[in-house]
Amino acid sequence: MEPTKDKGSRHLLFPAGSVLTVPDAPADRLADTSVPIHPALAGRWSPRAFDPAFELSDEDLTALLEAARWAPTWGTRQPVRFVVGRRGDAAFTTLTGQLRRGNSYAKAASALILLCADRGEDERTELYSAVDAGAAMANLLVEAVSRGLIAHPMAGFYPEPTAEAFGLTDGPRPLVVVAIGRLGDYAQIAPEIAERDGRPRRRLPLSEIVLNG
Repeated sequence: MEPTKDKGSRHLLFPAGSVLTVPDAPADRLADTSVPIHPALAGRWSPRAFDPAFELSDEDLTALLEAARWAPTWGTRQPVRFVVGRRGDAAFTTLTGQLRRGNSYAKAASALILLCADRGEDERTELYSAVDAGAAMANLLVEAVSRGLIAHPMAGFYPEPTAEAFGLTDGPRPLVVVAIGRLGDYAQIAPEIAERDGRPRRRLPLSEIVLNG
């Protein structure tokens, strides 16, 4: 059965009676899927408008990290590490200072999480450490959506200075920064950000990415 949507905050109603609340957005952001998928997956996108007054609770932050911790991991290596900054603390200030200019909107986020991965001792472990990091990030993002939060992963930061700032030069490699918070008011953000976030969501169709016909 397809989910139904109401006005205002969007509620996705499924047969079991579960409700997922997704904050208002510039346009309909639900994924256009060929068959229904889990609502937290369909509702996941990457907003840039964060509410600068929203405080992330300890429980929500812990849940995001737990979701990431329980992602699949090759050989149970668990190479993924996290540096967590909450708005106003030293780690958050350091991370915002390492963002590229195009990601300055993330200064309004409630938290920034730097995902790193221990590359291991050979090419094989390095390859799968990146796979593990991607799985951890995906779990974190979906858990955020399930809690009515927004999350935006960013590659636009300076990895080497970031590693130096957190004493990671001989340790796990910084891979991505994820901004966490609550959706803000698009009337209060830069027009170019509102325009970008209002663009239609698109993915290649299955017929172009499933290779076995």
